Parts: sequence; C-alpha cells; structure tokens
Amino acid sequence: MKKWLLIAFALMMAAVLAACGAEEAADTASAETEKKEEMTVTHELGETTFEKNPKKVVVFDYGVLDSMDKLGIEAVAGVPQESLPGYLEKYADTEKYENVGTLKEADFEAIHALDPDLIIISGRQADMYEEYDAIAPTIHMAVDTDNYMESFKGNMTTLGEIFGMEDAVKEELAAVEAQIDEVKAKVSESDAKALIVLANEGKVSAYGAASRFGIIHDVFGVKQADEGIEVSTHGQSISFEYILEKNPDMIFVVDRNAAVGADASAKDSLENELVQKTNAYKDGKIIYLDPDYWYLSGGGLESVSQMVTDIESAFE
Repeated sequence: MKKWLLIAFALMMAAVLAACGAEEAADTASAETEKKEEMTVTHELGETTFEKNPKKVVVFDYGVLDSMDKLGIEAVAGVPQESLPGYLEKYADTEKYENVGTLKEADFEAIHALDPDLIIISGRQADMYEEYDAIAPTIHMAVDTDNYMESFKGNMTTLGEIFGMEDAVKEELAAVEAQIDEVKAKVSESDAKALIVLANEGKVSAYGAASRFGIIHDVFGVKQADEGIEVSTHGQSISFEYILEKNPDMIFVVDRNAAVGADASAKDSLENELVQKTNAYKDGKIIYLDPDYWYLSGGGLESVSQMVTDIESAFE
C-alpha cells in the first residue's frame, strides 16, 4: 500500500514539474515575442521598420533628446555633443554617451561602432539619410513649421509608441495644450503687433508665420507687425531702418550668438538709436527668448513648454 502511495506521489510531482516547466517556457517565449515586437514608422524621408523599445539610440534632434530625457527614457547611446543646450548638458558626459559628431557633420565611424538599434535625425541631417539608414534603422522627426502643433504632437505620439510610454506622452501633451490655451487667452486681449528677429553677429533676420519661429503667430496668436515676411530657413534679411519703419509694439529676439557661445551681444547691436525709436523699445517690450529652447532644441516636451512660458511672460 505504501509503495503504491509513493508511486502516485512521484507521478503527481512529475506532472507538477512538467506543468511548471511548460509555463516557464511559455513565459520565456512570450517575453521573447514582446522583446522582438516590430513597428513601422512613416516619416518625411520614407518608411522605417524596427524593433520596439530599442536599447541603443543615436539622437540628432535635440527636441527628441529633450523629450526622452523628460520621459526618463534611458536608451540614449550617442548624441552630437558640440552644441548641446545647457539644460541637456548631462549628455556631454563622454563616459556615458558617445559623441557622434556635430549637427551638420556626423561621425559615421563612431555611429557604426555603437551598433545602434535606432537613429533619429532631423532637418540638418536629412540629406545624408541613406548613409544613416545603412548603419541602422533611421527615422526623421523634425517639426513641420507649417503645421507646428500637429507635427509636434505626432512626433511625441510616435516617440511614446516606440518606447511603450503612450500614456505618459498623452499626459505631457495635455499639460502643454493647457498652457497654450492660457497664453492664447492672454494674447487675444492684446492688440500688440510683434516682430520676430534672429540676431547673428550684428546682422538681423525677420521671421513671420509658418516660419521656424512662427509658432508665436500661428499657435499663440500674436499679431504680426509685417504680414509679408518671406518664409525661409534663414529668415528674411532686414535692416534696422526696416524695424523702425514697421515700428512693432513687441520684438521677440532669438540670439544665435548666445546659442553658439559667440562673444558678440545681440542686445548691443540691436538696441541702437534707430530701434530705440520703436514702440517696442519705449515700452520695454524687446523680449530676448531663451536660445537653448528656441534655437537649439524646440519641438520637445520640455522646450515647447518653456517656449509657451516665454510668450506668456511677455504678455503679463
């Protein structure tokens, strides 16, 4: 009788162990399937398929880098370190992150050595897309200034899908949109007309709607001092006489000198005798925008939020 009980117990234990083994194998298979789940992103330069949740990412767009940092995504393996915005200075640590060249000239040898799972590029790298894509799956995530908010939200949604952080991205976007609604309400109460200028070593360029900095007009609703400004990447070259002629109530200044660490002061060259005759100068409404957010990054969860704050401050 005892012998029969021992045999039955042994058979039962064997069945339990077999079931546990099968369950463990199923879990492992499931984990492997999840790890290797692929997604396809359609972007301006093509269609790219890659595995979700990439572990090593090379990022050439500072707005995307800003967003990954904001979301706590620790997959950044390499960045162009030469012109990093101050608030992203931690990515200059060469022991943790590979320097992959500059925004205009990539170090393809360094990128290849990293063997990344994904490369994210922007407008400055678009012409070399095929070279990047030959190394690893590459997606283009620049913001379309013709449709800034839709493009920005689309990029962030894609980023959330790549790293399985859809809910976190939704929360961040909702917070930004709430900020924008508050700013638009303040702007709508003002009749002030503004001019957006980029200052660069004594030279000045103007930007209007649908331009690089056109979010000020297109999204926030600030009126333009000149609705005929030519739309171009580098802005419309203007003179100080032009600024006086348009006599804006507000001047928003993006200081490229400060962004690239140049010694020249935009304020010294801009606030000359001619500009001092404008309403903007007389009313103390020459606003120097933070170049880290406006010139170097932009299009990121952190940078767009700070851009909204800059404009809100101007209307307080």
